[in-house]
Amino acid sequence: YRRPLFTPRSCGSLRSSSQIAPQEFLSELKCGATDERLFACLDSLRVSLTSNPVSWVQSFGHEGLGLLLDTLEKLLLKKHQEKVDKKSQHKVIQCLKAFMNNKYGLERILGEEKSLALLAQAIDPGQPAMMTDVVKLLSAICIVGEENTLEKVLEAITMATEGRGVARFNPIVQGLSVRSVQLQVACMQLINALVTSPDELDFRLHIRNEFMRCGLREILPSLNAVKNDALDIQLKVFEEHKEEDMIEFSHLRTDIGDVFNVLYSSVKDTSTESHFLSILQHLLLVRNDYFTQPQYFKIIEECVSQIVLHRSGTDPDFAYRKRLDVDFSHLLEVCVDKARAEEFEQRASELAQKLDEEFLGRQEAQAQLLKKEEKINELEAEIQSYRNQVPMLLFFFILTTSVTVFDGIAAGIPFFLFSLFYFGLPFWILCKMVILSCNTPPPPPLALGALTSSTIQLILPFGLKPKKEFKPETSIKRLNWSKISPQEMSENCFWVIAKEDRYENEDLLTRLAITFSTQRADEDLEGKKCIKKRVKELKVLDPKIAQNLSIFLGSFRMPYEEIRRIILEVDEDQLTEPMIQNLVKYLPDQEQLNALVKYKSEYANLSEPEQFGVVMSSVKRLRPRLNSILFKLQFEEQVSNLRPDIMAVNTACDEMRKSKPFSRLLELILLVGNFMNAGSRNAQSFGFNLSSLCKLKDTKSADQKSTLLHFLAEICEEKFPEVLKFVEDLQHVDQASRVSAENLEKSLRQMEKHLLQLEKDLDTFSSTDDQQDLLHSKMAISFHTFAYQYLKLVIMHSNMMTLYLNMLEYFAIDSKKTSVEELFTDLSNFRAMFMQAVKENARRREAEEKQRKARIAKEKAEREKQERQTKKKRLLEVNTENDETGVMDCLLEALQSGAAFRDRRKRAPRPRGDCLEQDLVANFHLYTFSCTYTLKNKVSKRGFSQQCHKRTISLGF
Repeated sequence: YRRPLFTPRSCGSLRSSSQIAPQEFLSELKCGATDERLFACLDSLRVSLTSNPVSWVQSFGHEGLGLLLDTLEKLLLKKHQEKVDKKSQHKVIQCLKAFMNNKYGLERILGEEKSLALLAQAIDPGQPAMMTDVVKLLSAICIVGEENTLEKVLEAITMATEGRGVARFNPIVQGLSVRSVQLQVACMQLINALVTSPDELDFRLHIRNEFMRCGLREILPSLNAVKNDALDIQLKVFEEHKEEDMIEFSHLRTDIGDVFNVLYSSVKDTSTESHFLSILQHLLLVRNDYFTQPQYFKIIEECVSQIVLHRSGTDPDFAYRKRLDVDFSHLLEVCVDKARAEEFEQRASELAQKLDEEFLGRQEAQAQLLKKEEKINELEAEIQSYRNQVPMLLFFFILTTSVTVFDGIAAGIPFFLFSLFYFGLPFWILCKMVILSCNTPPPPPLALGALTSSTIQLILPFGLKPKKEFKPETSIKRLNWSKISPQEMSENCFWVIAKEDRYENEDLLTRLAITFSTQRADEDLEGKKCIKKRVKELKVLDPKIAQNLSIFLGSFRMPYEEIRRIILEVDEDQLTEPMIQNLVKYLPDQEQLNALVKYKSEYANLSEPEQFGVVMSSVKRLRPRLNSILFKLQFEEQVSNLRPDIMAVNTACDEMRKSKPFSRLLELILLVGNFMNAGSRNAQSFGFNLSSLCKLKDTKSADQKSTLLHFLAEICEEKFPEVLKFVEDLQHVDQASRVSAENLEKSLRQMEKHLLQLEKDLDTFSSTDDQQDLLHSKMAISFHTFAYQYLKLVIMHSNMMTLYLNMLEYFAIDSKKTSVEELFTDLSNFRAMFMQAVKENARRREAEEKQRKARIAKEKAEREKQERQTKKKRLLEVNTENDETGVMDCLLEALQSGAAFRDRRKRAPRPRGDCLEQDLVANFHLYTFSCTYTLKNKVSKRGFSQQCHKRTISLGF
């Protein structure tokens, strides 16, 4: 390739560029040529650098690189730049590109401190052609340099824009707005090189978001509309890396504690800390409602995600202060169905109420059925006793009335018809029954000597077989449980039908032996209320009683006659439970009220409490009346409190007996306990007390990192997942654990006492002459309702105790030693501890998996880092025999095809791990092929591109 050149002064004639020595160009550059002469020199230098061998480049580069950079610096700093100056700037860039097209030139550029800074200063959207070459060179330097090369490039770009007062990436983004497809492609190459080069996720997100804030977000839609294959490749690379980074970011941290600690560490002792605290304080104000709270946090999460990582991974532009663009479309869909959801909730509430009523009716029906069955059994027993008396009575009847009988026979009434009518049997059978009943001998005595005491001990009841005696090879920690003997069990007891040997297997017992071997080593201040001193002296009442009564009267501020009226008429619209309670509490004794009657004439001179006493003294049997009214006001609440407790115990008992997963869990624990207790007094147990379930957490593993409860939870998860359903089956044990049988009985007795007293009071109040007194008429109607409700509660309570005692017998639990509250508290605690153990096992597995992944990721990152360094070195290696060239052309081609970005980092996860490794190897082969092909064949740029494209297709890119 030849081109005429206006030679320097020493030459004085036109000559071929290949004939010009490097020293001539050095002399021309040193003399400070300008304008057209400088342009012609640089143009000729570009051709010489392109066409001459590497030795010529080396001869020129020792001193010429510095001269070129100085020339570029002078041209860039020139205030009034002519057209020829801009053309000369572009020629310098082209000379640098040609100089870098070999290993020597590339290394010299990377080693020169001001080379990157001058290239960054040359990024000028006003000169699209020159800017295209500049950003291409910077892109190639980013992907081929050392580890700190990216930092140097970013620093150079930052320093270049400091004096202009614009964002550092603003010129690059402006280049995308220029109507030059080649410049747009080159700018996207540089963006991809800068974004994909860092190994740290947060650094990549930071750089990408910074580009977005500079206006890339607004330009991307217009770039996608451009029909150009090279540009489409760069845009595809940008989107793919962005999506992969978002996937990696979403899996970065999943533990709430870790996320908070990292976030708090990042804002601690900074200006951001106060804002972070404000955000947390606002989050505390979110209503703690089961249905509402998740919706709040969904909206908050949507806002935060769209603010921080707008549209899949970019920051919003805070400088423009535009309206926040948050997508609430999916939340609006939820709001559209809100009315429907409320309707379903109301319907579900109604169905739940009906279910409770049906369950209550079922309990009442069962209780009444038990009562009827008991009555039937009593009547049957009574009938049987009467029938047993018939033969004896008949015998005496025959002896004493034989004459009458024969007279009856003579009168035409057969005696056998008489006996058949009265007794349902023929007469001769009845006579035989009489004789047999008189002559039946007593039964023979029991042969007590037939069985010895040792034989009795060996015989187990109900077909029980001796339990297997385990003999562990190593010493194992003991399980502390309360053993139940076979003599304490009933025929229908759970432990009689338990089959724990079904879970026995060698793997389980071996793990159990290894895991639990024993061979490894503000004071509240009360404000005092100011009581105004009474001017009037007390006549009858005690000062303390009067003071309390004054406080009560002051809180209601109601005329005394009005209080008397609502009590007599039982006005439930104005009567309240606190009012009657305080009145009963602070009311003077009846003797004091009677004593106040004689002061009725001095009413005006009495103090307010005594005036109230005078008015209320006219009400007959005031305290019993108030107690009756208070009972009426509290009755519904008492019933509402007692009924759920009774139903909870009933349901819990039913759940315990019918839950198959719970039964299987007990069998598994029985097997494990017998194995661990081998050789001790608790070995070969047929059952254990359910109170021992909570003691499972006390047995630590050999490494002290887990307990037997964690071991059982893990075994159930791995081999018996159906056993885990017992947590769902025993849903009501927690509610039943808060029920006290003693308090239930006490409440029912108190209710019965009030009903009896109310019945007596109604008899007393029925003879009153006061027409204003409506207590009897109103309370009489309520009394029958109260009595019926009380009777139903008693029946339900009786049914509850029956179910509870049957359940205790089923599990061989001593009712004298275990109360309702204790039993269900133990079960509730065990259920909660088991669920906690399952969660802790899951967290432990997650932590182990995180550690494993972190270890693998660290090793992988180190390996990839080493591979990248090795490939960069191999890429820049020069064959000593043929001096490879075309390195920069190869890099630019790889950038344009997108192959340079495919092995920047191994993304995780991929369907196949070996695919990405093949890509890396293939990319390296592409690089080395390109360099070698260019050197050996000396092809033109167009031919070189075609060959690289073919090679890319053959490698599967």
